[in-house]
Amino acid sequence: MESDAIRDNAEQSRFEVMVDGHLAHADYRLKGDIITFTHTIVPPALEGRGIASALIRHALDAARTRGLRVVAKCTFVSAYIRKHPEWADLLLDVQG
Repeated sequence: MESDAIRDNAEQSRFEVMVDGHLAHADYRLKGDIITFTHTIVPPALEGRGIASALIRHALDAARTRGLRVVAKCTFVSAYIRKHPEWADLLLDVQG
């Protein structure tokens, strides 16, 4: 999947991509310089194709470019960052 097919739909607060007529998206809330990822949705017809990973990689790259800190309330985003620690520096420590 081409990463340029993924877009930030700021009006809907989600990164999204249309693949084979199905919409996959990573929802977020943006407040100041903090982006909180809440859900990642990939339709069953698209599962197993790496689409969620591509969405999150693109979203994290956009967050880094914009100087945003990340809160990973979405379990997929959290797991993705654990598997790809090069993104861990974006995480905002909300504990304490």
